[in-house]
Amino acid sequence: MRPLLRTLALAATFLAASASAQDWPNKPIRLVVPFAPGGVTDTSARAVAEALSQRLGQPVIVENKPGASGNIGTDQVARSAPDGYTLVLGFDGTMVINPHVFKDMPFDTVRDFVPVTKLGDAGLLLVAHPSLGVKNLADFLALAKTRPGPYPFGTSGTGGTPHLAGELLKLRTGVALQHIPYKGCGQAMTDVLGGQIPLVFTAIASAQQHVKSGKVIGLGVPSPKRSSSLPEVPTFIEAGLDGFEAVSWVGIFAPAKTPKPIVDKLQREIAAALQTPAVRERYAVLGIDPVGNTREQFAEQVKKDLARWGDVVKSAGIKAE
Repeated sequence: MRPLLRTLALAATFLAASASAQDWPNKPIRLVVPFAPGGVTDTSARAVAEALSQRLGQPVIVENKPGASGNIGTDQVARSAPDGYTLVLGFDGTMVINPHVFKDMPFDTVRDFVPVTKLGDAGLLLVAHPSLGVKNLADFLALAKTRPGPYPFGTSGTGGTPHLAGELLKLRTGVALQHIPYKGCGQAMTDVLGGQIPLVFTAIASAQQHVKSGKVIGLGVPSPKRSSSLPEVPTFIEAGLDGFEAVSWVGIFAPAKTPKPIVDKLQREIAAALQTPAVRERYAVLGIDPVGNTREQFAEQVKKDLARWGDVVKSAGIKAE
């Protein structure tokens, strides 16, 4: 009888979840962005929220809950009811880097969340002030052999993907790079434009206009292929660093135990929203390549990135400020 009872219980649970998914959504959905309004992560969420609202027939309300490098707002969603009505905009810095940087994390990325889909990838770029006298990453690596440095590089802050990309470059090449954290990429770009620092690791979107004008030099992109925004800038792989990839991403996560039919419906509708002209145009301005992959594909990347960046954080001795 016990096996039969277990089977009946599982069937009842599945039927209940299916029924709830058919009714979902019947009220507004909250999409928590764990950062202040106006940044790339916030704007990427709002673009999708608008298109998703139209597809679902219910408002998708973006709520900004900044603090602790994204940990505060993300933790609030981890503690929310797993009913599909509270989601979080997951940023790779928060979901796969913070767990290694912060001593006391309020949530566990794998245990407390279900990855729904990756919204997109935001390419990074290493730029240099023209006074450094190099045209690409290969030139810079050659220079570093004759002039060991150290070479300061600015980023938007400690523990972000640009910071870890710089540390990974340091580990892979042995070049003496000195991290200079700023309170945002804007301040870092201002200092490299003024020649106060020679290098900056930043998002392509925040630097491409300065590269095109010749005010700074785009040395390379740590991506599998060249950026369509800056096709003249070579990849790190082209500079001889096989397999060197450091791409920032944003995605949607739901609290753990959210019914699978709801998560599957969310994934389908978000993926469709990402294909709309309005979202694609907005993402192009933000320097984000839309993705919309399956929950399984996104979950696999999350696990791999947790392991990969954990190794870099440990080797570089990075700790939250």
